[in-house]
Amino acid sequence: MRRRATGTARHRRSLSTAAVLTAAGLVLAGCTAAGKAGGSDSGGDSKDRTVKVGLVYSRTGLLADYGKQYRDGFMAGLDHATKGTREVAGHHIEVTEQDDAGDPGKAVSAAKNLIGKGYKVLAGTTDSGVALQMAPLAAQNKVLYISGPAATDAVTGINDYTFRSGRQSYQDILTAGTMLGDAKGKKVTVLAQDSTFGQANVAAVKAVLGTRGAKVGSVLAPPSATDLTPFARQVKAGGPDLVFVAWAGSTAPALWTALDQQGVLEAGKVVTGLAGTASYPVFGDAGSKVSFLAHYFPGAGGGNAVEKSMLDSVTKAGGTPDLFTPDGFTAAQMVVRAIEKGGATDTAAMVKALEGWSFDGVKGKEQVRAEDHALVQPMFVAKLKGKGAAARPELVTTAPMDEVAPPAKPSAG
Repeated sequence: MRRRATGTARHRRSLSTAAVLTAAGLVLAGCTAAGKAGGSDSGGDSKDRTVKVGLVYSRTGLLADYGKQYRDGFMAGLDHATKGTREVAGHHIEVTEQDDAGDPGKAVSAAKNLIGKGYKVLAGTTDSGVALQMAPLAAQNKVLYISGPAATDAVTGINDYTFRSGRQSYQDILTAGTMLGDAKGKKVTVLAQDSTFGQANVAAVKAVLGTRGAKVGSVLAPPSATDLTPFARQVKAGGPDLVFVAWAGSTAPALWTALDQQGVLEAGKVVTGLAGTASYPVFGDAGSKVSFLAHYFPGAGGGNAVEKSMLDSVTKAGGTPDLFTPDGFTAAQMVVRAIEKGGATDTAAMVKALEGWSFDGVKGKEQVRAEDHALVQPMFVAKLKGKGAAARPELVTTAPMDEVAPPAKPSAG
């Protein structure tokens, strides 16, 4: 099943990125029921025709809100892709949920337990560190693994058995790059904290936009700093064409106030990631002056039929659609596609069915790239309207999926 990269892919993968970047971190991360089952297990009794899917995600822990979004989306996607039957090609899909609490050790333990019970399909993973532990386990045991909101670029192409149902960091930064236009000779300043997270963002922007000709610099503040006015002044004095803000923690409101008061938001383009609904009040009066790169927000898909199905289903079930709801919905679409073509046990056929698959998703047309399993998808640029609890994102532009596609790289096997 190993894939060979094309000449174009070999050229593009030289543009590597060093960061593990999530949209959340910037602010603080169609199938049918018809078809013939693959594999040798299409017959037998009802028990033999049941496909058990393990959903390993953060039900508790720091990323529990994102985990719930993912889980709600998965259940909605499963109903959508099977037309409410939870069956495809004669197989009944049974889902078992496991809480990893954002702990790689717990995730691996849960996954091993499920694999030991014969599970051939695993999905989930809210945290990038967890995904990087789960992926090798999938390859070792030859089970299909579909990672969720975890955004680390390292998951793409890591092995033949690992796929992703969300976007990756490279797509975030390329979306920011669309706001810069022709990057050659343009000045980009990364404003972040002087921490591993902040330094990784500087490295990522250099790897993506620097290689396109931009002059990338940085202003890094101590994580303990509470008076952020000097750093806002430093950014303005540099006269950048684009300011890329990657900020974590409780000082975010103070940061945006300082940037607004020092005139940074009027002096040039300022961009950051749009996280979940709970983050919108953080920006205060500055929100309407900032450009947001967005993985998703309700309505971003333009009200296409798949997005409407997700929104209606999640709302009806008592949930609230948000940033990572599509990641779960897409994962369910992929699971149904894999089972439709691979049956309950033929993992090789499942992998083959997903490679190169184009489908209508919540965000629009999406594709699983064959050579490295990247999920090529549109991304969005948004503005916030209103402030506080009334703040809501509004779509500015949609970046076509090919324009923000990460560089291709070969599978590690």
